[in-house]
Amino acid sequence: MQIDLIKGHGSGNDFLIIDEIKNDYSFSDDDRSQLARLLCNRNADLGADGILFVMKSDHADGRMRVFNADGSEASMCGNGLRLVARYVCEHQGLNEAVIETMKANLKVSKQIDLFQDVHTYQVEISPVQFELKALPLNLHKPTLFNERITELSEELRFTALAVPNPHLIAIVEANQLQIDLQQQLSEKVNGPNDLFPDGVNVSFVKPLQDGPIYVKTYERGVGFTNACGTAMSASSLVTCLTGLNEFEKTIDVYNNGGRVQCVVHKYEGTYSIDLIGNATYLYQASIVVNLDEESYSLDSKNDFTEQQTYELLQSEAQQVIEKMMKG
Repeated sequence: MQIDLIKGHGSGNDFLIIDEIKNDYSFSDDDRSQLARLLCNRNADLGADGILFVMKSDHADGRMRVFNADGSEASMCGNGLRLVARYVCEHQGLNEAVIETMKANLKVSKQIDLFQDVHTYQVEISPVQFELKALPLNLHKPTLFNERITELSEELRFTALAVPNPHLIAIVEANQLQIDLQQQLSEKVNGPNDLFPDGVNVSFVKPLQDGPIYVKTYERGVGFTNACGTAMSASSLVTCLTGLNEFEKTIDVYNNGGRVQCVVHKYEGTYSIDLIGNATYLYQASIVVNLDEESYSLDSKNDFTEQQTYELLQSEAQQVIEKMMKG
């Protein structure tokens, strides 16, 4: 089977984009899961955090399904949605679109460049749920907001929410980012455990001066990534709820892959977040896949030149992060 794809990234969170509309592929869900495990392997020719399957939708401009590198399916991916937003908008000649995801139809739009010559898209992150059963998180309470989970840490306070991916968020100091605390508790809640039977994304959030934040995320099904779009959105919401930031104001969010912006909206007790950031293409490729033998070969590969300009944004962001780590 020959498959054409594009590799791109949002904030360094990299994905393979496979178009099931134009190419009329006929994958089963088992095929998609197997393709994710095979193609995302970092020790092979491609490698990625996951695959974005772009599909037809009966009631939107396109549909996105996200399969993680371990073959599991994610209900949403903010960084991936920006790539799908660009792909659908460019192929359909649109500046705004609606993309069907597992839990909601989400508005996306092309935006003014976040940084010179960096393709930038805004995507809607919703719905937001605080009920622990939505994650799920097994505690004897309905919600968890800025509270301790003694099984995980005596010092950290956590907030749990689904957007719709499950997130566990702690606001931390710089020294808590420099030890292996996040890795230890992330591995605990994503292995066999009684708290999070389905696992959870774990983010440590460090407020910077005058509103910006730094977010580091361990993603369920992936591990540490350069950035997680829904985690940065959920973290921005938590900083608004704790008074560190304001609703309806643009928040600069730094991550190991660069920088995005978030705007948190509150309306009659419900929340949504606008996630604004890059949608950068790295290369397009054609591969020949044999799923029965669990193998593939690279037939052709053509690089884009967009990464060169994105690296200027990334360099600027790294300087901010390094300054934060030094205190």
